Amino acid sequence: MKLPSIFRTPPPVVAVEIAPSRVTAVAVSGRGAGVKLGAWAVEPLPEGCLVPSLTASNVVRPAEVVSALRSALERLGQRPKRVALVIPDAAAKVSLVRFKEVPSKAADLEELVKFQIRKATPFRVEDSQVSFAPGDRSPDGQEYVVVQARRDIVTEYERVCEGAGASAGMVDLSTFGLAQCALLTTPGLTGDWLLIHGAADGATIAIYRGRHPVFFRRRGADGDAHLGELVHQTAMYYQDRLGGGGFTRVLAGGTPASSLATGAWTGIQARLGVPAELVAPGGGAPVDAGLADAIPPAFGAAAALWAEV
Repeated sequence: MKLPSIFRTPPPVVAVEIAPSRVTAVAVSGRGAGVKLGAWAVEPLPEGCLVPSLTASNVVRPAEVVSALRSALERLGQRPKRVALVIPDAAAKVSLVRFKEVPSKAADLEELVKFQIRKATPFRVEDSQVSFAPGDRSPDGQEYVVVQARRDIVTEYERVCEGAGASAGMVDLSTFGLAQCALLTTPGLTGDWLLIHGAADGATIAIYRGRHPVFFRRRGADGDAHLGELVHQTAMYYQDRLGGGGFTRVLAGGTPASSLATGAWTGIQARLGVPAELVAPGGGAPVDAGLADAIPPAFGAAAALWAEV
């Protein structure tokens, strides 16, 4: 049962994304179907300040990252005590695990999830933060989306927020924030759809079945040509292993998606047989065209919380 709103802490209205080349802060307004972008600010980061990694320190020069976040929040015109924090995909490992039978006790389910991911992770489960949520359900069982990151690495990002005067009320990955933005702002997003998310340090490709990811893969930065090959491999896997009947939509966000007219993108769209569409935050505050790729992940992280209120 939901508690009356007077007894529940409202979700943060501000989300920040800490990425290798910049820090983005967004504020949302409204709730439910009326949530929209209220304000935004983007601050560049000098090269080398932040180096996303699954197994090594990420925040190389904390003072400079804190300064950029503080500046972004000041330009946003807000001093939030809590924020939704979005970190790079490369800082965590995403797994999809399926169980034919799900334990009735939450503690037993958690132990089962940790047992499943233990061998595929390059660090100890005991040293990591693990979160999971129900995903796609089929006759083969219930799938769970599992996110695992080293605890000390997550703490580095949280300390950046604390240095700027805010605590992280929740932590999410950049591609999941982008997907939430797509789900909130793209009409008729149903069936199987493909999400391509480019970043300065690589690219992530996810296949969604309605609201649930059924495929998630990240690769390091190897150029647009490699992205085309990765998309091709993903499409083949989708057909052969996921029983895919074709993508209803192809959505793109991030740096490589800033221009869908390049040769690489033309080839990707021809290979899939579906035109790619850019993910955008929709209505609300206008966004500079040159920074449009910076807003959706942070917007999606915050807006998804208020869309459920």
